[in-house]
Amino acid sequence: MNMDEKKLESLKKRYGRAVPPPRGHGGPGPGPGGPGRRRASMVKGTPKNSKETVKRLLRYLNEDKAKMALAFFCVIVNTAASLAGSYMLRPIINQYIAPVDGTRGDAAGLAGALAFMAAVYSLGVAANYAQARVMLSVAQNALQKIRNDLFAKMQTLPVRFYDTNSNGDLMSRFTNDVDTVGQMLSNTLVQLFYGALSIVGTLCLMIYTNIYLTVVTVVMVPVMMKAGGAVARRSQKYFAAQQKSLGAVNGYVEETITGQKVVKVFCHEDTAKAEFGLLNRDLRDNQIKAQFFGGIMGPIMGNLSQINYSLTACVGGLLCVWKNFDVGGLTVFLNFSRQFSRPINEISMQISNVFSALAGAERVFAVMDQDPEQADDADAVTLNPMKGHVTLDHVTFGYRPGKVILKDISLYAKPGQKIAFVGSTGAGKTTITNLLNRFYDIQSGSITIDQVDIRHMNRNHLRQNIAMVLQDTHLFTGTVRENIRYGRLDATDEEVIQAAKTASAHSFIMRLPQGYDTMLEGDGANLSQGQRQLLNIARAAVSKAPILILDEATSSVDTRTEKHIEHGMDRLMADRTTFVIAHRLSTVRNANAIMVLEQGEIIERGSHDELLEMKGRYYELYTGLKELD
Repeated sequence: MNMDEKKLESLKKRYGRAVPPPRGHGGPGPGPGGPGRRRASMVKGTPKNSKETVKRLLRYLNEDKAKMALAFFCVIVNTAASLAGSYMLRPIINQYIAPVDGTRGDAAGLAGALAFMAAVYSLGVAANYAQARVMLSVAQNALQKIRNDLFAKMQTLPVRFYDTNSNGDLMSRFTNDVDTVGQMLSNTLVQLFYGALSIVGTLCLMIYTNIYLTVVTVVMVPVMMKAGGAVARRSQKYFAAQQKSLGAVNGYVEETITGQKVVKVFCHEDTAKAEFGLLNRDLRDNQIKAQFFGGIMGPIMGNLSQINYSLTACVGGLLCVWKNFDVGGLTVFLNFSRQFSRPINEISMQISNVFSALAGAERVFAVMDQDPEQADDADAVTLNPMKGHVTLDHVTFGYRPGKVILKDISLYAKPGQKIAFVGSTGAGKTTITNLLNRFYDIQSGSITIDQVDIRHMNRNHLRQNIAMVLQDTHLFTGTVRENIRYGRLDATDEEVIQAAKTASAHSFIMRLPQGYDTMLEGDGANLSQGQRQLLNIARAAVSKAPILILDEATSSVDTRTEKHIEHGMDRLMADRTTFVIAHRLSTVRNANAIMVLEQGEIIERGSHDELLEMKGRYYELYTGLKELD
């Protein structure tokens, strides 16, 4: 394996990974230092259980059984009209064009017969149009339910799931994979039924027309089926590989676009282009193989059909000469022989679509099969009101079994207090806040709020009472007012404005083109980083949650702006239990207690002055004797 191949495999593992095995199969979790590291195991190529996947897809069609029945009835009508119209050529030729008794043709009778044939074919066209419209409606209804179920499922998944999966790959499941399923539901199911019905109906009419010519035609069927099966087996694995490579490309593009500023700052453009080139080339190669084996099916089956047609014509001509077989019967049979081959050809070509759709469906169902967040206890409690007395009692936690991140952490915080965490990167500061929200559950010890263990508390109620301002800002598409109100949807306009004033965001909001009604797009791309953070602080202020977590909340704000909002932050924290994570030690001097963490342990605790008097780790960090890692 050369360097490019090794690099490609590494990229595909990072960006083309599939969802970890569901139901406790042991997918890897985040590494030390928080849940930011994303890893997951690769899934092997082809659909693992096509039968079960088909059953699950068909369940989405249950509510439209009547429409399905109507669509398939229309297929029957279309097939019958096509077969009847084809067979009508025999009496038309034998009676009106070249009568077997040697008399002259009948123009008037021919016109009437042709009109009747046109009516029969028109009925088939109408039935075909009706089934297409009905199946389109059925397929879109099913896709709507699949997307709803997938999105609803993703809202129930724990944070661990998103920490271990690429955003781009998950988006690919919503778009590309669901679209391939939609194509199969709207076209392939009907094509398969129509093809099977046409084969049976055509075979019956062929036997009725001439048994000898039927034998000639049927002899070619095993050859065509064997050729089609050989191609289908090859195409199956390539279509699965194509879907996986597409997910890898989407994941890389999504991450690169999101981090474009970082790419440019560190002059990483050439490396990014080279890495994308490897992924894109892999996608191209897999698509070429998949499309080649999917597209070659038609020519192979078409050529075999031509051979079958030629043999049938030769034998039929001899039968007309030696066995007095009628010309109308030969004409009809030649038409039937082509009709007989066409559905076999179409069914073979649809196989590639089926495999592509099943590969996509398995990727979608892999997400749906993930274990959701652990359900609340049947007797889960709510605290009304929640006051905010928080206790961590001998808490030990690790993201992976056997890898401890927090070791025997104990602390207490009451309303109005500000508890600060400082320490090196990876010491476990953010992990503590993740545990408070129950993004992860602890292995030993307990976390209580108002003397109630949070594991016995309603999870939604718990999170509604904890407001967070994270280092990474995120704003949704919508107005400034809507983004602030995201913290509490029933907040009035006056409360939104008051929250903005508390966060010192009101003045800059009023300078925006439409003030609070200014539309934000692209995660607030028309605002500065500091302004986006101020809106996040306002969002936390409007929530009125009794517990507040500030995870490097002012890291994106310049020193002047930070000083400007200090009073507002003090007002925000006045009656709340506040936990602050900060690298800028000047922001935690007024904390009631400062916890110094190293390697998951609290090595020092106390107020700013007390810690300076101890002349320990905090003293070294504050005076600059030793840098914060």
